Amino acid sequence: MTIKELFIIAAKRKASDLHLVVGLPPALRVDGDLTYIEGRKAISAKEMEILVYSMLDSDKKDRFLAAKELDISYAVDNYRYRVNLHFEKGNMGVVARVINEKISTLDELGLPKIIYNLLDLKQGLILLTGPTGCGKSTTLASMIEYVNNNRFCNIITLEDPIEYIFESKKSIIIQRQLGSDMLSFSEGLKHALRQDPNVIMVGEMRDLETIATTITLAETGHLVLATLHTYNASQTIDRIIDIFPSHQQNQVRMQLSMVLASVISQRLLPKIDGGRVAARELLINNPAVSNLIRENKIAQVKTVIETSSKEGMVSMDQDLQRLYKEKQITKEIAQSQMDNPELLDKFRFK
Repeated sequence: MTIKELFIIAAKRKASDLHLVVGLPPALRVDGDLTYIEGRKAISAKEMEILVYSMLDSDKKDRFLAAKELDISYAVDNYRYRVNLHFEKGNMGVVARVINEKISTLDELGLPKIIYNLLDLKQGLILLTGPTGCGKSTTLASMIEYVNNNRFCNIITLEDPIEYIFESKKSIIIQRQLGSDMLSFSEGLKHALRQDPNVIMVGEMRDLETIATTITLAETGHLVLATLHTYNASQTIDRIIDIFPSHQQNQVRMQLSMVLASVISQRLLPKIDGGRVAARELLINNPAVSNLIRENKIAQVKTVIETSSKEGMVSMDQDLQRLYKEKQITKEIAQSQMDNPELLDKFRFK
């Protein structure tokens, strides 16, 4: 049993993730559910060490042993993987995300047409949010590829690790990886200004300094795409503001009200006919939203989303209703994700 064999099994079975834990057989997450690979025995501590070290050169091995954590990208045949290496109960462990070799288009991912308009902006901040494993990286890659195909831009991506490999088309694309190409997201962002960017992709806004620099870049004539681990648009705005010290929050509200272009919050749900489908909440920053951000009335943003469908906005409840009406997801799945599940009782299928 080699790491390459396990990775290929994960890719061929269309798993989203491979889990390797000492004392357990290898496990796959397929369509959101975990299952053990049949016929494989439990992994011993020594076997795990061999599997892990087979992916690392001497420098990465030293970094992993020193930090007890390491994120890397790994390629086997035509498949790519985002790999997290860690320790648990003194043993090494592996979680690998399978990355589709082909970058999906916006249409293939079912993104609304208003996204095309957002990606044509010369400056602003587009945030893609959702829990771990909701497809943020896949959606972000499709958005960058759209710009790559349709605009003459210099695109800089800051990633940990690099997942999708882009080929420069109309645009120039520079991909920088944490650890090998830059020391931190915040440092990478600061120096990106010297690299003549038009579009900047931030793999994850993790800390105060990265968030502050990202907002500044969006203010200074750049289109910035970034991700956050937040559940909806309102929570995203609150999270950004709350990370700053209280004496800076009014200034940040003013900045965010001006630079925010959109918040796209998504969740992946099991489809009735197999596979998974994305449900999305879409906030577009219009004068009403901008005013609510400045006045710290974030709780009212949800109402604006629900009443602004003509501008392309859609709440999570509204998108879940759509998916249920189209018979893509079950009523139980839809209601489990809704703030107001009783809304589904109004639907009567013809």
